[in-house]
Amino acid sequence: MTNSLQMHSKLSLIAAFWVAQIAVLQAETHSATTTKLDVVYKTTEQGQLKLDLHYPAAPKAGAKIPLVLFTHGGGWAAGNKTIGDRGVRFMGVKALNAQGFCVASVDYRLCTKEGNITVRDCVTDAKDALRFLAKNAAQFSLDAERVFTWGDSAGGHLAQMLLLSPPESFQGDPTLADAKYHLIAGVSWYGPCDFEKIDLFTPPGGNGVRDRFGSRILKAGADEKAKLAAYREVSPVTYLRADSQPLLMMQGDQDPTIPVHHARYMKERGDAMRAPVEVFIVENSGHNWREVGGALRPSIEEIMTKTAAFMKQQLRS
Repeated sequence: MTNSLQMHSKLSLIAAFWVAQIAVLQAETHSATTTKLDVVYKTTEQGQLKLDLHYPAAPKAGAKIPLVLFTHGGGWAAGNKTIGDRGVRFMGVKALNAQGFCVASVDYRLCTKEGNITVRDCVTDAKDALRFLAKNAAQFSLDAERVFTWGDSAGGHLAQMLLLSPPESFQGDPTLADAKYHLIAGVSWYGPCDFEKIDLFTPPGGNGVRDRFGSRILKAGADEKAKLAAYREVSPVTYLRADSQPLLMMQGDQDPTIPVHHARYMKERGDAMRAPVEVFIVENSGHNWREVGGALRPSIEEIMTKTAAFMKQQLRS
């Protein structure tokens, strides 16, 4: 009887081990088929630039999945494409996946004090990532005629630039110059819209603000004319037109980094020319949807729902 129980116990342990191994294998297989990591989209003097693809499900042969290009934040000087398994970016990707979108998270060159990379280069790289995916849409099961942009903070600025500036502007890799794609709409999470109007960077309750990002737009020594031209070139509001694609500006009312004035100003400019700009203001929210003085209103879940629903609605329009 004892031997029988021991044998049964051993068999149970063996069975449990293999069940666990199969579960791990299935998880790895699922991950491998729903993500493509470290896809090189171009090579610069600073090295290779890569992107990650996050699919809603394993793509089938011949599939054409609508694409959302995600650009990360970090002040154009930090950050990377990694989505991870928690946090607001992860939640946003999952919300978009649930609505059938593939999200491409891209790296771009970063500004440094010693180097010569500027915000203009960040825009160019983000555009080249989109051009690369458009040229290789069939290989990656993507639909280049159904493209959206999304980003947070500096990435929100890049998402606006991708959406509003002409496709042929900010040329980079010449081998990608002939890419064809159609942008449908974009979402900016707490991204700036205008660098020329420095007062837009005045934090809530503050008065007066310094030009914090000027050194990343152009290097020291430029005259006022060159400075103004450079600021306008990388300001999304410069490109806003009555026939622009729909833009959703989502911003926290207590954000000291990229104040809510940016969303309201973009809406004001949009209304003046009848451009399709929508704002979504989150109360008690600082930067990165952090709570300030109370619970977020709307909630973090509602922010994710709105992000995905806006794109889904535009896809159906």
